[in-house]
Amino acid sequence: MQRKERTLWLAVVGWMLTASCGRADDGSRLWLRYDLLEEPLRHSYQERIRELVIPSTEAFAAVREELLEGLTGLLGQTPAVRESVSQNGAVWVGTASTLRTDSSLIDLSDLKELGEEGFLIRSIKIDFRDVILIASQTERGVLYGGFCFLRLLQSSQPIDNLNIKEKPRIARRLLNHWDNLDGSVERGYAGRSIWRWQDLPERIDPRYKVYARANASLGINGTVLNNVNAQPQILTAEYLKKTAAIAQVLRPYGIRVYLSIKFTAPMEIGGLSTCDPLEPAVRNWWKEKAKEIYTLIPDFGGFLVKAYSEGQPGPQMYGRTHADGANLLAEALAPFHGIVMWRSFVYDLTIDEDRAKCAYLEFVPLDGKFASNVLVQTKNGPIDFQPREPINPLLGAMPKTPLMLELQITQEYTGQAKHLVYLGPQWKEVLEADTYAYGPGTTVGRIVDGSAEGHTLSGIAGVSGLGTDANWTGHPFSQANWYAFGRLAWDYTLSADAVAREWIQMTLTRDPKAVNLIAEMMAGSWEACVDYMTPLGLAHLMAEGHHYGPAPDYVHPGRHDWSSTYYHRASKTGIGFDRSSKGSNAVSQYHPPLRELLDNPKTCPEKYLLWFHHLPWDWRMSSGRTLWEEMQVRYQRGVEYVEWMQRTWKTLEGKIDRPIFDEVSRRLALQADNARQWRDVCLKYFGQFAAASIEKKNAQQ
Repeated sequence: MQRKERTLWLAVVGWMLTASCGRADDGSRLWLRYDLLEEPLRHSYQERIRELVIPSTEAFAAVREELLEGLTGLLGQTPAVRESVSQNGAVWVGTASTLRTDSSLIDLSDLKELGEEGFLIRSIKIDFRDVILIASQTERGVLYGGFCFLRLLQSSQPIDNLNIKEKPRIARRLLNHWDNLDGSVERGYAGRSIWRWQDLPERIDPRYKVYARANASLGINGTVLNNVNAQPQILTAEYLKKTAAIAQVLRPYGIRVYLSIKFTAPMEIGGLSTCDPLEPAVRNWWKEKAKEIYTLIPDFGGFLVKAYSEGQPGPQMYGRTHADGANLLAEALAPFHGIVMWRSFVYDLTIDEDRAKCAYLEFVPLDGKFASNVLVQTKNGPIDFQPREPINPLLGAMPKTPLMLELQITQEYTGQAKHLVYLGPQWKEVLEADTYAYGPGTTVGRIVDGSAEGHTLSGIAGVSGLGTDANWTGHPFSQANWYAFGRLAWDYTLSADAVAREWIQMTLTRDPKAVNLIAEMMAGSWEACVDYMTPLGLAHLMAEGHHYGPAPDYVHPGRHDWSSTYYHRASKTGIGFDRSSKGSNAVSQYHPPLRELLDNPKTCPEKYLLWFHHLPWDWRMSSGRTLWEEMQVRYQRGVEYVEWMQRTWKTLEGKIDRPIFDEVSRRLALQADNARQWRDVCLKYFGQFAAASIEKKNAQQ
């Protein structure tokens, strides 16, 4: 071997060893890290996985490629690929139509109950040979089953006696990108948009495929490519061709593309003089546009619409309703089985002075007036993705209309990817909250999946915030929120802790002690964020515009509901927004007995106390402390948790890839500084009112 060749060979071997050991990972592979497993686990898996039996057709190309890459990386050996089982240790993959259906060999009778996306993974014997079966009614279901099987291996689960049956609880599971056509990302904290519109359709960025794989691994089956503050150009022929190119990459992974549209597009790009949804010319324009889209993208998902909100135009400009606008689009999409997702994020204060009541008052009278292919997309809380909000009262208030839950993965109000805040517990709190709409047990999850009200159309969306940063999400731990959203969208009964542990083992480390420590960090990180930002039901104390950092004293010059003081209403008499029956009566929008629970400050959960009640500073809390004392404790507790995370993370040095370890260390230091700033600014500001109140009472005594 020549010296030059030997040097090159050694370099390649060194690279392979580094990759197999999982060192120096920058997070770009997300949770699709198929690094070599440790012994003796690897050997036990190798015995069970000697060959991959899978059809060679194009329909199975994605799952075949993923399984081969995953199994080769994890096991250190490439399984033989065959069309039929020939030995012990086979993984047999297929649909009911491609697998042998002789009941003496395998029983696939329960596949029908799993639907088109469900799958089973089962340990069986064929002619006395041990086989692991991955089966579904469709190739897409098989793909989901393949990713599930790889997840079992990545998280060191036993595979000797598998009997797994899964199907998604919610039909439409989408990411919402707030990406603009110029490459900027609204509320994005991880670089520029991943969609390189200027290069499309000629150049396809390789990251599109990684994006597709990552989403498919979680069961996410749709993506809205552009911002809800939409630009009409997205519907021009030029951009539809670009959209079709993205759809071509995502399609093999079961992901449909959707577009956010601007309601005035017929005027702005179509040359019409009106956008009145009842005008025949407008209706015809949308029908022709739908035909154009589906000619290019046969599996196009539909439209997302933000209308009559924050400057976005809507049907109200013609005296029409949200239902009129949504049904206009629904009519155009219906022949192609497309859907409309019409956002309920509106807050016209001419309806009510309490912003938290507006969407309910605007939409509940329209229940039953929306077309059958319309989902009303509703944020988890009544304001705007705050660190903690009570559930949105719309959930459970529109029984004739399927409601699509909107969550925020990007951390607009929770540290903007500078802070480690795992949002799995927040979303579990929302999904498990009881609306009492049809008696006890009518959880938000049951409203969203359609089971409580008998809807077959159901959906959940997560505002993504992904970007061109190498690790996709800015903060390495923000990946966990993308991961958790997908897993809970598939099955919201999973525990936030179990999901976190999966992500840790697939992304950071398999060391048991390290996994436990990181899971503990993540478990309390959201509650800590609430504590050092907005404890006890406070909300919207963030600086206006960028929404980063504390500004409890901020007063907006034009809109008082964009002022921090509007929400906390701190004064010498106390603090909090009175939404009880004696105040704005927002509690009336909830079902009993939740309504009565929230209405009484003595029974209202303290985590929502100041959301619903304006209370004196010396109000006695369950801890025995006064309200002011409790606020001080909560702010300090949040800071101490972040400082504990810093110390804990330092103990993991050497067990986490160096680039990720260093980046998390840097961001934890920033988070600790930010948390102390939140504590100091808020307590100083609120303290002046509390001190004045205490001084006044002492003088009176």
